[in-house]
Amino acid sequence: MGKRKVIGVILTEPESIYQQRLLRGIFMQCREYGYDAAVFASLSKPGMFYKDYQEGETNIFELINFDLVDGVIVPPITLSGDQAVQDHVLHKLQKECRKPVVSLDLPFGDYPVVYTDDRSAFAAITAHLIDVHECRKIYFLTGRMGFTVSEQRLAGYTDIMKKRDIPVDDSMIFYGDFWYSGGESLADRIISGELAMPEAVVCASDHMAIGLVNRLVEHGIKVPEQIIVTGYDGTAEAVLNDISITTCIPDIGSAAAEAVNVLRKQIEPESRVIPVHSGKDKGLRICSSCGCPENMAYVKECLNNSLIRSNWNYSDKGIEDRVDINMLLESYMFENFAGSVDIDDCLYKIFGSDYLIRPYSRYYLCLTEEWLNSDEQPAKGYPDKMKTVIYKRPWNDSGDKFEDCYFSDNSGEVFDTKLMLPRMWEEREEPSVFYFTPVHYIKDTLGYSVVECSLTQEHIIGNVYRNWLRNVSSALEMIRVRTRLEMFSERDAMTGLYNRRGMEKELDKLLRNARSSDKMLVFVIDMDGLKFINDTYGHTEGDYGIRAIANVSRQITKNDEICVRAGGDEFYIIGVGDYSSIDALIRVQRFNQAIEETDKATTKPYEISASIGYCCESLSHQIAFAELLRIADGRMYENKAARKKQRR
Repeated sequence: MGKRKVIGVILTEPESIYQQRLLRGIFMQCREYGYDAAVFASLSKPGMFYKDYQEGETNIFELINFDLVDGVIVPPITLSGDQAVQDHVLHKLQKECRKPVVSLDLPFGDYPVVYTDDRSAFAAITAHLIDVHECRKIYFLTGRMGFTVSEQRLAGYTDIMKKRDIPVDDSMIFYGDFWYSGGESLADRIISGELAMPEAVVCASDHMAIGLVNRLVEHGIKVPEQIIVTGYDGTAEAVLNDISITTCIPDIGSAAAEAVNVLRKQIEPESRVIPVHSGKDKGLRICSSCGCPENMAYVKECLNNSLIRSNWNYSDKGIEDRVDINMLLESYMFENFAGSVDIDDCLYKIFGSDYLIRPYSRYYLCLTEEWLNSDEQPAKGYPDKMKTVIYKRPWNDSGDKFEDCYFSDNSGEVFDTKLMLPRMWEEREEPSVFYFTPVHYIKDTLGYSVVECSLTQEHIIGNVYRNWLRNVSSALEMIRVRTRLEMFSERDAMTGLYNRRGMEKELDKLLRNARSSDKMLVFVIDMDGLKFINDTYGHTEGDYGIRAIANVSRQITKNDEICVRAGGDEFYIIGVGDYSSIDALIRVQRFNQAIEETDKATTKPYEISASIGYCCESLSHQIAFAELLRIADGRMYENKAARKKQRR
């Protein structure tokens, strides 16, 4: 099997109804061609007031490597509300993307646009008012003037009015903002008597219809008895309004699928283009605001999808794959995460909370290699290397575990960030969608999260996943802060070496993991002439000398050993393993040589020097650590005296 083609999608807030419908359309057509989809999504609303948080969210767009995708779909409506983000995404596409790009429902730069067929939908809504309710005086409330979507929706209304020989003039057409305020403004003009009362108002969005209906009812005008009102978009808010709004579900899915076809003609010009099969999730939905008997099946469907359940039937066959916001709340996942004792415990708890985001095929948590260090986080974008610290596939029905799954900050898979996700390029039996979403704390980038789903599942991440990931990000930040606090309590602030408290903790780990045949090697290092430097040149120069000795001590310390600043000018190096006295002598020579090189390299008016002693004994001799220190300390003073005598 050759490499699958990949369709990239850039959007925000994937849980919103418009995004859900367009993604289903994209996935439907990708399945037809065996294409993968890669969705790069900010989970917050564009233009949100919390700017620093928004910056952390939209950083996910910096991850996209356009060389690895074959075409890109951008729905600019999902970016509207934040002009800076729109401009940045457009600039990034124009600068970096050499692959075909298609826009949905709004112009975006010079890229071709595929529009949802709003015109036919509004013709159907208007025909219903004329043919069923015998309305003739029908107002139309659309969006902003000159806005393509506004004009297309208006055109559907004027088409059918002309077809039915009903005169239309400018006094019947109003421009709004697609939001509640647009409907409220029109209602105020009707209530005040500025406008004659119509028989019906067709609104170009559900939100404007809700604003209009509620303001009219508030002032004693009955809907639908005095004025019929219809909306558009098929939102849950319209159904759940006190007077439910007759609406129409736009065929966004077909437009999105057609966008895939536009890309296919450029990606594989010799291949067959499969006509779009329009889905059932479209068309007129009757509710109270037009006076017809309500479509109760539709109302129940919306109510069911909006319910927050407090109880679940655990014998239900599909319970494991049911995404429910209350299940997330009742999981106490945040409290569980907050109780993590260390990094791996936190990752283990995240690893075990995957049932809350099912169904999925595979899950990945990719963090920067320096995510624990708040001073090393990139201001924007991602570093050259990333690390997969969690990889998981859900257990199957028989409870089998997958041995290749893992969680660990230490042994995670490190990869080039330009690959985005190495396993994405493995061969798979069927096409998949990969959701790339940001992991961050406010604007500090920690990494990103990837949910892989089979396109046959049609699972689209929503508000459960968004809140689950917020908890994950907060848990990682808590561990990051805790690690930093522990580092401050266990590390020497001046040198970054372990202090005595840190030494005791790390020594305990060394001894717990030791073999009976191992030896303990201890070096004691003491700086020469610190008092003279402090008294003659000041304590700042004395601190410089201490840091110089610390750096040399660190240079000769192996990865599995402990380097300690034990006091003002005293340092220890401690190791447990397969050592010999010859090894110790070689290290002493290396230390002395490094000290000499450091002294020669400095321009200070004083000498940088130190004395060193060691002790190496088998653990089987059961000699106490304090005794080993005493012996090494004695040899250090012998070394100091010999060197002092030699200098004389």
